[in-house]
Amino acid sequence: MAAQGHRRGLDAQGYIEREGSPTRVPYAFRPVVEAACDRILDVFGARLNGAYLYGSIPRGTARVGRSDLDLLLSLRDEPTDADRGGARALEAALDKEFAEIDGVGTLLFSRTRLLSDLETYDLGWFVACLCTPLLGEDLAEHLPRYRPDGLLARETNGDLALMLPRWRERIAAAADTGEARRPLVRSMSRHLVRTGFTLVMPRWNGWTSDLGEMAEAFGAYYPERAADMRKAAVRGYEPTGEPAVLRSYVEDLGPWLAGEYARVHGIKAPRP
Repeated sequence: MAAQGHRRGLDAQGYIEREGSPTRVPYAFRPVVEAACDRILDVFGARLNGAYLYGSIPRGTARVGRSDLDLLLSLRDEPTDADRGGARALEAALDKEFAEIDGVGTLLFSRTRLLSDLETYDLGWFVACLCTPLLGEDLAEHLPRYRPDGLLARETNGDLALMLPRWRERIAAAADTGEARRPLVRSMSRHLVRTGFTLVMPRWNGWTSDLGEMAEAFGAYYPERAADMRKAAVRGYEPTGEPAVLRSYVEDLGPWLAGEYARVHGIKAPRP
């Protein structure tokens, strides 16, 4: 059993530390990040409030040719269709130009939403603890500090039951090929592992973004499901295209995890 005093990812006061830093960006990815900054300014201009990097690149664990570039943009107003179109064009251009990355993903939100009471323990926490500032205002200065407690667990991943029907729709709509299924396996595996980890996070008393460590932390409290979660962690990095994997996620592991999450932490506050 994991020790109650485990403090990985926490500061001396028990708050979750911001995990990324510009200094941790691997040398091979620095030209990509610099180009992203320039193009974000070109595309969004005065509409941009702030830009952030998150994921493996600012953590220093990215793999050349295998990792994607993950961006979050804070806009002065609600994102428009034109904003979303600009983001998609920016993603395509960066992905085409830089072989070091395998895709680009951009999240767009208004400053108002990121600082709203409803998002304090979800998107707000994400910005304050998992995002590395690149440009503009750092909204972490307006957000609280966070502990790995039940409130954070509920508001970050307490909506798996609502997501499962959408997953089934995506699976049904995907082409019947391994190539089409692999991105689904990757994203759903990662989501399940992160949900499993935050289920036990208050008892583990720490934070990590490493999928393997997340799975091990979960397995310490749910040994009967440990093997399933370890396999999901591996698929989060090296996805397969087997239809049985996706079926097991939406028929077995996902529903069980959603039910246990609701029992332990409750349901995430509804969004409009």
